[in-house]
Amino acid sequence: MQSSGHRFRDVDHHPLLSSEDDFECSSGNVEAVDRIWFIRDGCGMVCAVITWLLVLYADFVVTFVMLLPSKDYWYSLINGIVFNSLAVLALSSHLRTMLTDPEKSANNNEEKAKTGGVQHPPPHPLQGQTPMPCQERTMPAHMGSVPKGNATKEYMESLQLKPGEVIYKCPKCCSIKPERAHHCSICKRCIRKMDHHCPWVNNCVGENNQKFFVLFTMYIALISVHALILCGFQFFFCIREQWSECSGFSPPVTVILIIFLCLEGLLFLTFTSVMFGTQLHSICNDETEIERLKNEKPTWERKLRWEGMKTVFGGQPSFLWINPFSGIRIRRLIPRTLKGGAEFAV
Repeated sequence: MQSSGHRFRDVDHHPLLSSEDDFECSSGNVEAVDRIWFIRDGCGMVCAVITWLLVLYADFVVTFVMLLPSKDYWYSLINGIVFNSLAVLALSSHLRTMLTDPEKSANNNEEKAKTGGVQHPPPHPLQGQTPMPCQERTMPAHMGSVPKGNATKEYMESLQLKPGEVIYKCPKCCSIKPERAHHCSICKRCIRKMDHHCPWVNNCVGENNQKFFVLFTMYIALISVHALILCGFQFFFCIREQWSECSGFSPPVTVILIIFLCLEGLLFLTFTSVMFGTQLHSICNDETEIERLKNEKPTWERKLRWEGMKTVFGGQPSFLWINPFSGIRIRRLIPRTLKGGAEFAV
């Protein structure tokens, strides 16, 4: 390292490295930051496809089994527009959650302004070591999640650290670890403000895509309620009239399709309602699910309730809060290529 005053801490309770120790990471392992974000996890991709198929199934039953055969034109039109709009918003939120890098670009000047340029020590000593006093830490801005393998000698020299400054390294992905970051074994990298890894969206839920995950759970819960209400009306109409006249399908097929949709709606409503509530609770308390489960003492200035909501959803309350298309730029949709083609997060 640059001087004996610099210290490099391994976050998983490894001893401090002295100035004579060598880095374990080579510059050749540093991951390119300019990439398309997509986690190539088999289980996650299957779960994401199942999610889409279930939503499309619900849309098929509502549209072709319930609404189109109805004799009430305005009933079919209004409910069709509402249900399909909610389905589009739900699937769009799912895509944004899955394809968004879960960590924001960190602006060093903003972070220093918010934290006073202080990196707080961990709440517990590392292997009996006494935590060093709070020192100023200068970390460069980085795009997206923490790049794998950036804890190299060349990168450390580029930080221009002062004697006594403390930084932390993740031994699993060999990266310099920001505050409130946790390592995800599926994404195989550190994610700042990681709440949890959700296989249904095939991604970690972090500070940059938590809004879209909350919108996804909200819209799925809404279309589940809507589908259950329509199922109730459909059973009422079909019992009052002839089953053969209330649907274009045969009565047994109609009953099976509607019953399966009711079960799906109940399951989705229960799951997404619970997730929606826990996410709002985490946002209002500025505490991720991992931090709550590990009972980590906050070393950051908490943004409680309304301030936390404005931080996650962006600015003052507006329709942008419930818009999964907010922040999309056409330029971002064009794949950026590096050596050998487009890069994916693995």
